[in-house]
Amino acid sequence: MNLVGRTALVAVLMAAVVWGESPAYAQTPLRCGPFTQDVLAAPEPREAHGPVQRFESINAEVKTYPYHVLFLGDSLTEGFDVAAWREHMVPRGVFNAGISGDRTEHLLWRLQHGNLAGPPPKAVVVLIGTNDIGHGRSPEVAAEGIRANLQYLRRHLPDARILLLGLWPRDAAPDGRLRRGTVAVNRLIQRCGDNGAVVYADIGGELLDPEGRLTPEISPDRLHFSALGYARLAPKLDALIDGLTSDKTAPLVAAVTETVQLEREHGVFMVPVRINDAVTIPFVLDSGAGDVSVPEDVFKTLL
Repeated sequence: MNLVGRTALVAVLMAAVVWGESPAYAQTPLRCGPFTQDVLAAPEPREAHGPVQRFESINAEVKTYPYHVLFLGDSLTEGFDVAAWREHMVPRGVFNAGISGDRTEHLLWRLQHGNLAGPPPKAVVVLIGTNDIGHGRSPEVAAEGIRANLQYLRRHLPDARILLLGLWPRDAAPDGRLRRGTVAVNRLIQRCGDNGAVVYADIGGELLDPEGRLTPEISPDRLHFSALGYARLAPKLDALIDGLTSDKTAPLVAAVTETVQLEREHGVFMVPVRINDAVTIPFVLDSGAGDVSVPEDVFKTLL
């Protein structure tokens, strides 16, 4: 290190110091499908007053509501138990963007027409497709509709991680037609998960009794869920969402700084390093060395 009187010229060149693994999500293509060659229903809006009003409300709120996670879905999302949502989702900055009755083509239309107009979220939760099965579509067509939404999200939110939830169980018995439909969809869409850009999780088993039955206490109509049902799901969602939004999963990048002149005091130099364009930390460097390096584990101790 070159000393000039009581000053020094130090070039701080610290690029792409990684904290954990750099996800590079923007370059990650979907690994699944296509699931069918059938032509999908074109994206289309809802016409009933309630869904239209809800859509407009979401479009307005995504621009002003402070959130980290966007939870996309149908009535299973919109109708999430209020107490469970307040206890589990609100502290995590989750925004409820569910609209009752939506199928995959309705969600895709919403994404194209304003539901993504707010600040980019850290993560997106996707729970859609049960109404496709209820509408008489095959599991392959329903799964392809889900895949179309994932593709759109990957293109337009390349840095956000996606939690793709398997469809939650329907019908009382395991051999019910709608139950078999949801299981078949889940077998297909689980292939979309790569534990990086897209994390797949099937938590529907939390809703079933030991015989695989969906009881009235959990789901009075064998489609929507009671407070008890959501109370079972919420802790699982907590862990999954925390895993997607944890800062430890993000790359830690120190800015490349121009050569700076630093004052020497008591044998050390203070080097300000700005990390992730957000936090400035002064690193103390020993002035006795000609070359200075900062080990990766120094950054990890910042936790």
